[in-house]
Amino acid sequence: MTTTRRIRLLSATLWKSVAWYFGARRSRAARRLDCRDALAEFVRTRAAHVAQTSLYGYLRTRAGARFPELFANDRFVESVNIAKWHIWLACVSDLAVYAGGLMRERTQAGPLEVGRIIQGVVEETLYQTGVPADAGTEFAAHAERVLARVMLCDWQPRDDEASFVESPAALVQWAPIADELKHFDEAIVRNSVRFRWQEVRRELRRDMDAAALVLAGRAAGAAGESVGS
Repeated sequence: MTTTRRIRLLSATLWKSVAWYFGARRSRAARRLDCRDALAEFVRTRAAHVAQTSLYGYLRTRAGARFPELFANDRFVESVNIAKWHIWLACVSDLAVYAGGLMRERTQAGPLEVGRIIQGVVEETLYQTGVPADAGTEFAAHAERVLARVMLCDWQPRDDEASFVESPAALVQWAPIADELKHFDEAIVRNSVRFRWQEVRRELRRDMDAAALVLAGRAAGAAGESVGS
């Protein structure tokens, strides 16, 4: 197989993956987020959207016209895949914390109740994803840190950007770009990730039915208690 054809195949596979993470665009349409599964799907797909566009946008900007050629290097492709998944986990973490704060803002639910709901959302998100074969050896440990953040969160309402601290740092840490270049790029890279969250926040504020999520969480808790009694 020629190098050109190999690059083309790798690029096609890459962007097919992006389309899948975007939910083939259909899941980006307005949808009432009124139960755990709906919110988990939103968190999974929107975290993927921010992770993918942030990572590939940064790589494309740094590489310029050489961007397609990079994917002829197996080690680079491996590094990109690992970075993609770790940035995705950081995005899941940030979006879940923001969703919990929004739930507290809109309902009378206490922090423990909100915590149980968001923990269930994150667990469902991670369960649906599993441990991807191309995610590297540190994926599972990072997933545990995401859950730990959720379990330790105080669940107070926050301003729009206060929850989004892990994803900008993850792009800087995991992007397969030389450290000396990252040093010059860091402020711009972090701001680019924060910018990409703006539309996702608008979607969540528009579509999330916080009261219905709380009621569904209470119903699920009551059903669990009945089964266990």
